[in-house]
Amino acid sequence: MSAAQSQTTLESKLEALQCHFTWDLETSEPIPLHLRDHLEDIGTEEGNSWLGHIYNLRVLFQYKLGFTEDAQSFFNKAAEAFSKIRNADEGPWLVVNYGNLAWLHHHLGDQAESQSYLSKVNALMNKYPSPSQDELHQEIYAEKAWTLMKFSKEEKRAADYFQRAIRMQPDMVEWNTSYVLGLVYTSDHRDTVLQADLLEKMRVAKEQDPKNLFLAALYYLNLRADHGEEIKDEVLLLRVKQHWSPKWRPCSATSPGIWRPASPYFYVDKDKLEDIGTEEGNSWLGHIYNLRGFVQYKLGFTEDAQSFFNKAAEAFSKIRNADEGPWLVVNYGNLAWLHHHLGDQAESQAYLSKVNALMNKYPSPSQDQLHPEIYAEKGWTLLTFSNEQKAGCRLLPESHQDAAGHGGVEHQPCPSTRVCF
Repeated sequence: MSAAQSQTTLESKLEALQCHFTWDLETSEPIPLHLRDHLEDIGTEEGNSWLGHIYNLRVLFQYKLGFTEDAQSFFNKAAEAFSKIRNADEGPWLVVNYGNLAWLHHHLGDQAESQSYLSKVNALMNKYPSPSQDELHQEIYAEKAWTLMKFSKEEKRAADYFQRAIRMQPDMVEWNTSYVLGLVYTSDHRDTVLQADLLEKMRVAKEQDPKNLFLAALYYLNLRADHGEEIKDEVLLLRVKQHWSPKWRPCSATSPGIWRPASPYFYVDKDKLEDIGTEEGNSWLGHIYNLRGFVQYKLGFTEDAQSFFNKAAEAFSKIRNADEGPWLVVNYGNLAWLHHHLGDQAESQAYLSKVNALMNKYPSPSQDQLHPEIYAEKGWTLLTFSNEQKAGCRLLPESHQDAAGHGGVEHQPCPSTRVCF
């Protein structure tokens, strides 16, 4: 066989592998920087049952960024993590890991090492065959589902893979928890039949995974909603916790990390916030200062954070020509969290009381929705500094429409509105 034919054969075998290099993940140049930091945010502590999967995915981004030595290091960490979690040095959970290594060495030009890992993949697949000849091994389905659910918009396909993995090995608690949590945020909550089925799935998952407090909280909130109770305050609290808590993982060690903790690339964002302007007369100035305060807090500059939150309140006062109004709900909420993290619980409680007072004095025009001022600020934030531009676009029109009908302020066009088109 000629060298060219041998190379073609190797590449065809590599293309047939099930691993991150063949799953068509979103890894264009701007994305890995964000996702790499995001993977660091969701945690690499011992005992995280998804630790091997996290390291495997971090490898891909390190390679894409050109850090090949770091990539190799994370592959080794992935194998070590799987060994500890599974209490075995070898198993079908290494198929994806070895497949990634085969691709890495191929890209580095070491075809002999690439072929070596291909042989290891084949050996594992022969030793640990799939329960079904027509399907992948359940360990591969689980890792592929986790990856798709976390970093692409393939939730339905991810749910299907989780279902297949669970059907083959129903005793894997973290797989079922991840599957159910994915359904919570992708299901049509207007469909009462589907909601009833989802509630039952949540109940079963909660019993199987009793230490997962976030799952339990979601279950009880959905149960109360199913009985007609008003739960928007509790849901808002969960979302606020998601936004504020450093390295927040909503589903403990069994989470696929579906709900993404707010993890902007802070050093980049700080400059970006300064670039978009803080001049007088900018109708988004209060929002800019609020977000700058949050970024300063995450960077560890708590005094600067306090200063920016105070500037936000002053900016709102000038722009709205009033010292008080519903536009301060987010600002006071930020201050409540800041003082909580600084250990000043009395001051934190004081700002919580201010939030409640504002919400009572300036209720939302609709009981089923947030106040338009909150929608506006949330929309602006999502548009400017997260991957949720579509959500931001949905929120901003609602806020403008509600504001127009209820005497609200007319905002200047959002500086990042162009991302919606």
